[in-house]
Amino acid sequence: MTTDLGTLTTAADAWDGMAKEFSKQEKAYKRDVHGISMGPAWIGLSADAANRRFDITLQEYQNAQTEAKAVSSLLRDAHIQFVELRGKLKAARQDAVANGMRVSDQGVVTYDTASLDEGTRNAYHHDPDFQESVRKQVQASQNRIDQLVKDITDADKGVQLSLNAVVVDSNLLDGTSNGFNGQAQGDIEKYEAENAEDIANRLAAGDKVSAAELAELRRAFRDNSDDKVFSQTLIKGLGPDGTIKLTNELNELAYDDDRKHKAIYLELQGGLADTVAKATQVPGSVADVPPGSQKFKDWVASDDGRFYRQWMNDLDKHGTKNYGSNTQPLYGHQSFVSLMQHADAKYDDQFLYELGDELIAAEKHQPGIYTEWGAGHDGIRADALDGLLGVMSKNPDAATSFFDPAGNGTGSDHVANDHVKYLLHEREWPQHSTVAGPTVVTMDDPLSRLGLGLALEAATTGREPDGTGASFDHHTEAQARVMQETITQLDKDDKGDAIPQNMKVPLGRALADYTMDTHAILSGTEPSSPDGLDHINADGDESSIANSKHSLLRVMRGVSDAAYGTTPDGDPVLVYDLLYENQKVYSADYLDTARDAPSEQQNNVVGDWDNKARHVGEVYGSMTAIGSDMILDDRDTKIGNLNDTMRYTYHGVGGLFTQIPVVGDPVQRMIDAATYEYSKDVTAAAEDVARSEDSAETSAGVGGTNALLDAWGTTHDIKGTEAHEHAKGEAKQSFITGREDAYSALRTRK
Repeated sequence: MTTDLGTLTTAADAWDGMAKEFSKQEKAYKRDVHGISMGPAWIGLSADAANRRFDITLQEYQNAQTEAKAVSSLLRDAHIQFVELRGKLKAARQDAVANGMRVSDQGVVTYDTASLDEGTRNAYHHDPDFQESVRKQVQASQNRIDQLVKDITDADKGVQLSLNAVVVDSNLLDGTSNGFNGQAQGDIEKYEAENAEDIANRLAAGDKVSAAELAELRRAFRDNSDDKVFSQTLIKGLGPDGTIKLTNELNELAYDDDRKHKAIYLELQGGLADTVAKATQVPGSVADVPPGSQKFKDWVASDDGRFYRQWMNDLDKHGTKNYGSNTQPLYGHQSFVSLMQHADAKYDDQFLYELGDELIAAEKHQPGIYTEWGAGHDGIRADALDGLLGVMSKNPDAATSFFDPAGNGTGSDHVANDHVKYLLHEREWPQHSTVAGPTVVTMDDPLSRLGLGLALEAATTGREPDGTGASFDHHTEAQARVMQETITQLDKDDKGDAIPQNMKVPLGRALADYTMDTHAILSGTEPSSPDGLDHINADGDESSIANSKHSLLRVMRGVSDAAYGTTPDGDPVLVYDLLYENQKVYSADYLDTARDAPSEQQNNVVGDWDNKARHVGEVYGSMTAIGSDMILDDRDTKIGNLNDTMRYTYHGVGGLFTQIPVVGDPVQRMIDAATYEYSKDVTAAAEDVARSEDSAETSAGVGGTNALLDAWGTTHDIKGTEAHEHAKGEAKQSFITGREDAYSALRTRK
């Protein structure tokens, strides 16, 4: 912290001066010595021999200048890095002190109790919650400082490595042994990349690599994976073939040959994956420069884009190469995508888009390429395409672009796609196959469509899966298009209630994010409901879906029976609970917007109250029908795997979900007051259907609707008025209508 970093630039200036002196000596030597052998006065064998020696010496003067300039550049690069890192460390220390911490000369963080006033010190000593809060703050500051110290140490080792390498004469044919380095480079990261490449290539080949070399490779990844020069230099040296081989070797070591050091090999995979992510960045976004467009082709042909194009061409070639055996194949794409899954960095949207198209083309050309045979390969997912979709879910904009049925770009640069249709309907999803004598036994992949569900969630919401930030709002046009197309394709041939298991939870979270839209469709306030439109309501960032009501109901039913989690008491929480809770919260918010009516009008019909009550009643009827259908229907899903009976949670379930928006106090009071256990509604409705073929006139299951309307009435001090009672009556009729319409969509009555 106290080192005078200015000495680095002073030394750099001296090396620049040395280069100038060598330049002067080169000119003098060329004039006074080298020129002698070139003149007409000296000919013959001796002249030829002298000329060769003089050429070597002249080249050494030139090499000396190259080396001196490179050393100067390395020192200046080191100065920039150290100044930046030390600045961050000083800032971290200052932040810790500002938050009441003390930081010792050794970087140890403690809570500064000496500076506390008597009252605060007393509270600290007697309040366990206060102590826990302080402990977390101290640990956070300590972690930040420790990481920055580690970053400085890593950078210091990188500088040391480059300064050692820059003076090595790497040209064995220049006529000298250990002469000046004519190929010296002034970039620290290039030397680190070349050293890392050497270690990585030997590791990929299965050669013996020392623990010290593995540690250096880990350090190089930590220090440079976000550096473009390092990343592209290393990845270019390895190439897709070497990268795939290195991944396979790291997996073999981690899961078989050297399990006790598994964490080290997985860390190396993470570093390599982040390096690939940095190396394959493309300027702009898919929307601006879609793959296949002229803009993209122009960039690829540029100096900046040549690395990317060569890498993608080679990856395409090696992606379909079998690195395993004939009986247990391991294709390059499988290894490469599994490597990508170790990354902390986000991959570029164009890269993901193009790689996705590449994987689809590969499986169309070679059906069954992503089938897992036998025990498979530890650490590597056989279905590379679904694995890639999981990676894509970490970059929501990339996922949206990949699935947007309208495509990307405009005019001549427009690139369309049908990825949703292909993945939901046309693709033959890989299975797990085992050879038993003359018979091939196949079974479903337990991870099938897991990545697809996550990617669709990200694409439709604009957030990473299970991310926070939900609100009752609309979406961008592209996000809404993906959701509309997803519902349409899922409900093809009216089969929206038969959704693959691994897609249910992520799609349920996505539907919860569209509560404003689904409420409008179910309640009939969406102008196109119930028939819907074949396109979205496009309005920039305020766009909404316009699917048919029956399609939406079937898809909501299809996701509802999946296990979302459990309560602290161990009761199952379903996707249905999430959807119901969101509709309840939104309905309360919707009712809260009802226009106030003067007390003299509250003994009459208030139209706005009736309208909103009808809308809410119809939504509640639909949701109750979905819940009761799950009890009655075992065609697609055995509810028995949730303790053999349908059970719902009703108190405090909202805290388990990140997809329920925060609402204002008046609305929250309404929600808190509406504590009716909605399991009673779905059970009552199910029993009603079970004992009667025609229950269209009964109000079984309306309790939750009444509870919410009563809470609304109490909060607004209108409960018991004739207008309020009339609104409840309207809600009841709409509840029955919504419930029965939903039953017809769900085929509940057989």
